[in-house]
Amino acid sequence: MSRRRYVARGVPGGYRIWDNKVRRYWGEHYQLCPDDLVHELNSTADPARLTRLARHYRALKR
Repeated sequence: MSRRRYVARGVPGGYRIWDNKVRRYWGEHYQLCPDDLVHELNSTADPARLTRLARHYRALKR
């Protein structure tokens, strides 16, 4: 199994998505683990689906 580029890391207060290739965080701080978003980033990375998932997890924060 190859190493995944994007992984969810636990940080104080929630989760952030870590990009292993550029070695920095991607996106925002999420209170719930964004499993679907991480899976989409590591697979097809369809922009429309990424936008919908990012908005969904951002809405859960409120």
